[in-house]
Amino acid sequence: MPAGLLTDSHVLSFEYLPGVVARHAAVAGFTDVLTYLGDLQRDVLRLVTGSGLEAARKPGGQQAEILVEGTVAGRAYQYGSITVATGSVEGAYRWWVPLLDGTERVGVLHLGLATDDEDVREAMFSLASLVAMLVAGARDTSDSLARLSRTKPMNVAAEMQWQLMAPRTYADGNVAVAAVMEPAYEVSGDTYDYATAGDAVHLSLFDAMGHDTAAGLTANSAMGACRNSRRQGTSLAGLGDAIEQVLLQEFRAERWVTGILADLDTTTGVLTWTNRGHLPPVVICGGRWTSLLDCPPAHPMGSDFGLPTVLCREQLQPGDRLVLYTEGITEARNAAGEEFGEDAFRDFLVRHHSDSLPVAETLRRLMRSLLAHHDGDLQDDATIVLCEWFGPTSRSTPATASVAGLPQTSR
Repeated sequence: MPAGLLTDSHVLSFEYLPGVVARHAAVAGFTDVLTYLGDLQRDVLRLVTGSGLEAARKPGGQQAEILVEGTVAGRAYQYGSITVATGSVEGAYRWWVPLLDGTERVGVLHLGLATDDEDVREAMFSLASLVAMLVAGARDTSDSLARLSRTKPMNVAAEMQWQLMAPRTYADGNVAVAAVMEPAYEVSGDTYDYATAGDAVHLSLFDAMGHDTAAGLTANSAMGACRNSRRQGTSLAGLGDAIEQVLLQEFRAERWVTGILADLDTTTGVLTWTNRGHLPPVVICGGRWTSLLDCPPAHPMGSDFGLPTVLCREQLQPGDRLVLYTEGITEARNAAGEEFGEDAFRDFLVRHHSDSLPVAETLRRLMRSLLAHHDGDLQDDATIVLCEWFGPTSRSTPATASVAGLPQTSR
């Protein structure tokens, strides 16, 4: 089944994906094969209809949109677990299988089958993995996929940000990284980046002045300069100044960016970072308490104030989570003028860390709480990057898989 689907995928447009997937899955005995993809804010799962799907479905069909909260499909998406709905349709189990591109949650696959054993679950996981890869491969070429993932219009600045940033979720045997940005359709001056090189993981977060398209251009210039300098071997100590030079050449000290630039050595757990006029990082220690990482800040990049860059270091312990965030998180105010606040932010991180949720799900829930506090209307960009260090030895245990969001099974 996967081999035939892979062969067809070489010349497959996104519109024909659901029908082709259903046709190949039917060869293995799966019925009622439906593909649902998550929206940009991870609130709903939307049915991919495309071309040729109706011929592979029974009359009546399924919901066009399913909420993530409070549904069986949503639970499979939230926890990365293969989940079976209670009851059956014509004697077949109704399976919901997470679609994961690496560890990034893409959506869920609905499958019907009358049997349940390890071979069946292995086949479901293989099929879902391939479908997720095909969906991810269509992101840069399919406007239909972009429209499906959006629930309202997006401004130009946000369009630039989402296209240029790294995926919102990444994991390997040493770390898991997740990021979230709001307001998703109007974000302008916030951006983030991460990358691996050997045993090092680089993390950076930028907050540009302003809330317009120019702020988006400034943030993207900083991110591009950061990547370019890193890839030419610039040290962490010199990285902020290299970014500043690009911003000064482009904006002549009229636009600036605050940020955190950090490297994590995954063999030792030593975190090295610089603060360029930004909020200090937070570390969730042992899942029980949080600590602010203090470091003398240099000036914002692009302001040309001439303050020295200071390298600071912190020893992380296995299971610690590093959190980078912008001021839109803690300073968001509700209609009564009350801030979400540093204490509520850190309490939330500890409480949901103890639930052993995947890092991406922790951030999704945090952002839902933030939006609820702010009546769904943020006045400033709010961005978080969370990185969990598993320990010095590369591993892939069930515990690590669960935290990273890798598939488990549940009934």
